Amino acid sequence: MKTKGIRKNNINIVTMGCSKNLVDSEELFTQLKGNGLSVTHESPKDDSNVVVINTCGFIDNAKEESIETILRYVDAKEKGIVEKVYVTGCLSHRFKDELAPEIPQVDAWFGTNELPRLLKTLRADYKKELVGERLLTTPSHYAYLKIAEGCDRPCSFCAIPLMRGKHVSRPMEEMVLQAKNLAAKGTKELILIAQDLTYYGLDIYKKRNLAELIDNLADVEGIDWIRLQYAYPSGFPLDVLDVMRERSKVCNYLDMPLQHGSTEMLKLMRRGITREKTEELVNKIRDKVPDIALRTTLIAGHPGETEEMFEEMYHFVEKMRFDRLGIFQYSHEEDTHSFSMPDDIPAEVKQERTDIIMELQQGISKELNTEKIGQVKKVLFDRSEGGFFIGRTEQDSPEVDNEVLVSTDQYVRLGDFANVRIDKVEEFDLFGTVVQ
Repeated sequence: MKTKGIRKNNINIVTMGCSKNLVDSEELFTQLKGNGLSVTHESPKDDSNVVVINTCGFIDNAKEESIETILRYVDAKEKGIVEKVYVTGCLSHRFKDELAPEIPQVDAWFGTNELPRLLKTLRADYKKELVGERLLTTPSHYAYLKIAEGCDRPCSFCAIPLMRGKHVSRPMEEMVLQAKNLAAKGTKELILIAQDLTYYGLDIYKKRNLAELIDNLADVEGIDWIRLQYAYPSGFPLDVLDVMRERSKVCNYLDMPLQHGSTEMLKLMRRGITREKTEELVNKIRDKVPDIALRTTLIAGHPGETEEMFEEMYHFVEKMRFDRLGIFQYSHEEDTHSFSMPDDIPAEVKQERTDIIMELQQGISKELNTEKIGQVKKVLFDRSEGGFFIGRTEQDSPEVDNEVLVSTDQYVRLGDFANVRIDKVEEFDLFGTVVQ
């Protein structure tokens, strides 16, 4: 057994879930470093005596993964490898009263809005002068910029407001300052995230102010790409498309989760929009920005989803031909509106419907990619792997979208742009040659 308290604390932050959680971990990382503490993010070695697990509580699979991670570090604590285990994030915020008695080895549980208390526990002060500063856990050439917290939307299936609270926009000057600081450290791409980008500004500026924010961020020297993720279709501010069209730094890309293609199901989901209005919006977006890449996500197996509703969603995807698409199986979340309905779609039917939609999308993606053969694309290179340099076009977000692969026989500098001619394609990958 090792003796506790002899060596200086080394803190390891472990992040589960989405990019919004990653930003929270980066802000914690920045504050701890600013206090002079020794801290790592997802250290590959079990050599940290203090572990902070930033959990996800979005759907069943994410919750299970978070709990498994907590149990892994609790086991390490019992073996004397780890001294302290702290848990924060969405799962902790929502379920700490239930989890604490079940996993008493965890030293403390923290909610999503308890950064100062977590810092105090870690013997660190919350330093206001570090607001706007970010130490990145992503490659330095791209960064997520969280412009708001929480959500005011009433979607029936979603537990995010229970974990993240009401929508709170971050002041524009703070976002611009953070962008300038990131650019000074080599960041070229900003990926704007929030539970709902389109609600930005309503609380602090009394109007939808996303377009003005993007315009100001596009003025930041050193930033080459600005990408929009997590827009909401109902009440979408069309002036954002004007900025996208007029400012070359704003990527022709929009991630807009639509959740379903049946008006009846959209009503059950409390989405505030019909299929017809959704199609009208998609067509307006494509008219204003003709070469935009639209990414969406859908849900299969929500309570009450009939075979007819699913077929409507299938035909909706077939007709809209989204550039990028993901689909989740419905997860029955306590205290949401949908939880009052019976979870009446069997697991195997949810899986089957998910597979059917993804098979359809696979074909659409292959057809759209085939049209790119012979075109020259500006590509930002993220990493090298398996004999290839791997990058993305402006129409692709990290980790979820298509990638461009170039043989390592050619010269590419990671974190830089290069022009690539597309020679060959697969369903979700493009292969090319660097051109001058």
